[in-house]
Amino acid sequence: MRLTCLQKDLASALLITSKAVDGNNTLPVLNNVYLKAEGKTLFFTATNLELTILFHVEADIQEGGEITIPAKMFTSYVNYLKDQKVDMVVEGTDVHLKTSDSKTTIKGISAAEFPPVPSVENEGEFTLSVADLKKGIDQVVFAAAMNTTRPILGGVYFSVEGNNLCMVSTDSYRLSEKTLLVKSSRGEVTCVVPARTIMELGAILDSMGAADEVQVVVAKNQIQFNVGAITLISCLIEGQFPNYKQIIPDSSKTQLEFTVSELSLAMKRINIFARENNNKVIFQVKDGQVLVTTESTQYGEGEIVLSPIIQGDGGEIALNSQFLLESLSHMGSSTMRMEMGEKVSPVMLKPKDADDYIHIIMPLKI
Repeated sequence: MRLTCLQKDLASALLITSKAVDGNNTLPVLNNVYLKAEGKTLFFTATNLELTILFHVEADIQEGGEITIPAKMFTSYVNYLKDQKVDMVVEGTDVHLKTSDSKTTIKGISAAEFPPVPSVENEGEFTLSVADLKKGIDQVVFAAAMNTTRPILGGVYFSVEGNNLCMVSTDSYRLSEKTLLVKSSRGEVTCVVPARTIMELGAILDSMGAADEVQVVVAKNQIQFNVGAITLISCLIEGQFPNYKQIIPDSSKTQLEFTVSELSLAMKRINIFARENNNKVIFQVKDGQVLVTTESTQYGEGEIVLSPIIQGDGGEIALNSQFLLESLSHMGSSTMRMEMGEKVSPVMLKPKDADDYIHIIMPLKI
């Protein structure tokens, strides 16, 4: 294997594919990135057996071949090189890298030990814009459970009906639902994708430039995202996603209209005290104002008076201040609505002028 490649292309490919390397593998080859030189293209693959990422760049291939190289070491070294051409020669499992002012050798592992790339049978597919999917990921994935005894809550539910993709996540204390317009769809699409996969996909989309469309292919146990030169393949989470529709309120007693920045600043101040009492804050709506308070702790207590636009009967409810702060940072709008019912009813948050996103927070006991 012998080739010449640009440093910036190597760096980009390694940045993307190494997201599939978690560093805790007992199988040494899974800590490596697989390289294959063929024709005029250098292919990169990395996997942890649950998530696989593929990428390719153009290269001057003098002699084809394949090898696996330690991802962390290779990425670090390439990042420190100048933006110039890099010559790569593989002899056995030794990878020789040479530039105009440096040369090094990295010990690799035979490509024969690298697991084969999973094949995703196309049982359903859809396409949507990169911009829409990025927004959907931002507004949904944060509400998934990161550490749970219920694996299904550690994923994002995907369901395509007609021209709409519905993305949902919940950790049983809060829930996010985002509806996106798809450009085309075929077959049935209903699945639960690991939250980690969705977060890595979001990071990849944020780093991309020219691509404007994502193709998503779904099989029984796998899902594949194709965007530009990137292919991301992930296992799906087995099981039935909770019937979340039943907890979405169909009516409310009180509606509050806040400026997101104003409410965020208020919650950051009062959260200094709330976090000493399990992040509990109490909203009291009366006399045309909203009084936000915390219970007294050993460090003190907080009280803030807000003056949003109020409609309805008023009332009182306790919420997790940290959950509220996180939801505000993902609202995607400068103005939002908070809809309250009884003390034990979920609170619904949504952008003022959009009906494609809702966030639910379960109340705390008062």
